[in-house]
Amino acid sequence: MATPQRVRKPELYRIRDRHQMVWVLQENTLVAVPASSSVEPVTVCSVPCRHKMSGENSFVYLGIENSGLCLFCMDVQGQPTLQLKEKKIMDLYEDPDVQNPFLFLRAMEGTTSTFESVAYPGWFIATASVAGQPITLTKDRGRDYNTNFYFEPMEYNRALRVQGQGQRLKSRTSV
Repeated sequence: MATPQRVRKPELYRIRDRHQMVWVLQENTLVAVPASSSVEPVTVCSVPCRHKMSGENSFVYLGIENSGLCLFCMDVQGQPTLQLKEKKIMDLYEDPDVQNPFLFLRAMEGTTSTFESVAYPGWFIATASVAGQPITLTKDRGRDYNTNFYFEPMEYNRALRVQGQGQRLKSRTSV
């Protein structure tokens, strides 16, 4: 088996669910809100786990670009819970040990991806069908929560930012 190429920096993605809700950071909580030209979604950064491989699926660490925060799973009162924890994503990549609480199994289902917690098998990153709710973990796939996401590389997403007759959406630096 060939040795995987070393990663020098994380890959950047935009993420949305089937209801066109995107992730935004409110204080230190990820929340799903409807996509619009006035909403600036977070950019999710991702690096593979160097120590785990799985055929078509991939083990990944996920973070929020330029925040120093990574997605982390922990038990809160007997319930697996998705948290954000201060951690540099490249430190997770470089760590000689697998960091299961930070690790997700990304699986492709058609054109969407699912993200299953490695620390809590059977629990998936999810958004509620109601806007403004925190991103969470669920084991009830396809019921009250959305567990399938469009995970679009930023290069692809930038091409989608052109709107209408060539007008660009407001950038982060626009007032």
